[in-house]
Amino acid sequence: MVCVRLLHLEPNAGSAVSLATGPALLLLLIFHSVGSAIRVENHSQRISLWHIPVTRWLAAYLAFAGSSLLWSNAVSPLSSSAYWCGLLLDAVVILLLLSLYPIRDVADSILHGYVLGACAVVALAWLMPSQADLRLGDPEFFNTNQIANVCAFGIFFAQLLQRRGRKRQWLPILAMSVTLLRTLSKTTLLAFLLSQCILLFRDPNISKRTRRRVLLSATAVLIASSGLLLSYYDVYTNASNQAETLTGRTGIWAWAIEKIPERPWTGHGFDSMWKVMPPFGSDGFEARHAENELLQQLYAYGIVGTILFVGVYVGLYRSFQRSPKNKIRPLLKAFLLFIVVRGVAEAEPFDLLLPVWALLLLAAVAQDGGKSADGISSTPDPRAYDFAVAIPEAATPVSRLLILVIAITVCLG
Repeated sequence: MVCVRLLHLEPNAGSAVSLATGPALLLLLIFHSVGSAIRVENHSQRISLWHIPVTRWLAAYLAFAGSSLLWSNAVSPLSSSAYWCGLLLDAVVILLLLSLYPIRDVADSILHGYVLGACAVVALAWLMPSQADLRLGDPEFFNTNQIANVCAFGIFFAQLLQRRGRKRQWLPILAMSVTLLRTLSKTTLLAFLLSQCILLFRDPNISKRTRRRVLLSATAVLIASSGLLLSYYDVYTNASNQAETLTGRTGIWAWAIEKIPERPWTGHGFDSMWKVMPPFGSDGFEARHAENELLQQLYAYGIVGTILFVGVYVGLYRSFQRSPKNKIRPLLKAFLLFIVVRGVAEAEPFDLLLPVWALLLLAAVAQDGGKSADGISSTPDPRAYDFAVAIPEAATPVSRLLILVIAITVCLG
């Protein structure tokens, strides 16, 4: 959106900038890890992610997604390959960080950085002009659902930081919550309210006093926003047939369900829906995904890929379930519930709704055996997980090899 609206560049320039951030971060991390990088000497502060079930499932899923480029219906196989490489680089960056530094430091730094970035998005969203249907966002390049997703993730991450010992998170949470409501993103709001309500009433770590404060604050915000909510309801029910078609989703679902049997086992491949699905609605909307995460996986990767996809989420739930930290376990489960519920009417064209970098980070946080926010040392179940160094101690040769590979790739490119 910045490249197109402010710098007046072509949309592909913005995509190129976004994709370039992955290799840039990886290259910066590799150079930083050579020589004088501070590494963790105490192996108990690092965890081998390979011994967590979700990592093996995710590795198999990414490998299958990459191999599907061989039979994909993608309009531009080269561009699609670049997006897949971006996913892989995100995972590599997180794995390198967790192998070189304590999990707590890495997690707190990334989560805090995401919250700051989400606050910047909040400020930008309020500066943007509203759409015709009263919602925030740019419908082409940074739409309402994307803004709402950033806010929801930011709230969960701020809550996680709070439980890990970082105080004064209430102001970012309040700002992101109000912005999330202002986006009027129906699916995200429903998933967020459901997961937060279950967390609020089922989590024994939340006191009755905190529950009362949260309920009073939420009631006050809803009363103050009642006029906006009623106006949007009128627009949604009276404009075209949005209410009957769930904003065009039913047509997309029907088309995806019709096409899935054509390649039931291996699917149509990575990024195979863009410019293949016909335009929908009076405005000729071109969908890039199936607006349902399960349908998206069945269409793109078939039964085989969907089994791997389900294995990723089941493995992540097992990691959360076996977390030694009672304070963060309910919050992680609520976050996973938010992702699953949101997946009923949302999807991503390339990544999972829970991005691979966040998935790996949260899995490591759940199994971190260091000191928790309350200062009590905890250790995971030794029968399920093995603490070890994620990358051998000879990290410098590994870094040099990666630098050489990247240099050769850049030269060939």
